[in-house]
Amino acid sequence: MNAKISEIFRSIQGEGKYLGVLQAFIRFFGCSLNCKSCDTPYARGSSLDFEEYTKEKLLSEVRKLSRGIHSVSLSGGEPLEQKDFLKIFLPLLKKQGMKTYLETNGVLFENLKEIIRDVDIIAMDMKLPSATGQKAFWSEHEKFLKIARKKDVFIKTVITLDTDFKDVERAAKLASKVNHGIVFILQPNSFELSRELLLGCQKAQTIASKFLSDVRVIAQMHKILGIR
Repeated sequence: MNAKISEIFRSIQGEGKYLGVLQAFIRFFGCSLNCKSCDTPYARGSSLDFEEYTKEKLLSEVRKLSRGIHSVSLSGGEPLEQKDFLKIFLPLLKKQGMKTYLETNGVLFENLKEIIRDVDIIAMDMKLPSATGQKAFWSEHEKFLKIARKKDVFIKTVITLDTDFKDVERAAKLASKVNHGIVFILQPNSFELSRELLLGCQKAQTIASKFLSDVRVIAQMHKILGIR
């Protein structure tokens, strides 16, 4: 079984709770969602945007990048759409003593069940319908979070100029039902950075903090620094 991979590289983590740590990144190809604020549209593009890797070849490439890293980021696209490959690949990373960091849209809870044993950290998105232009995934997000809470999980949600603050409140309430103390990160949309957006993030932080004890506003630093 092969994996469809858009790119493999070494860089610092540019967002979320583990901002600044050194990682080896594996960007999996393909995502069934089409969020309007997506910052990696090429990772769900055409057949020209990926290369197929066997588990042995991918492990070899990661090992070349592994010196001094904090963890291996499984990003996308959406890695869980290739869960059958992950089921055989993640144990290989664990045998190498590498910590695994799953970046996911937080929707495919059934797929998460099958691989969670070999995942250490989960960066889970909550997709606000007003920000993504997609349908709501509240039920999927709640089921996903209940499974993910077995691990070191935190939540990211993108705030745009179109974000409805009722969506922010609903997301925070949902998260608080599972874990009042979970790290809940409001991520300003990198394509709309402005004072207006910052004020919106601060308003969202005030709303979410009514239900959660650790709400943070963190921008995508890799975009600001001009790195991958």
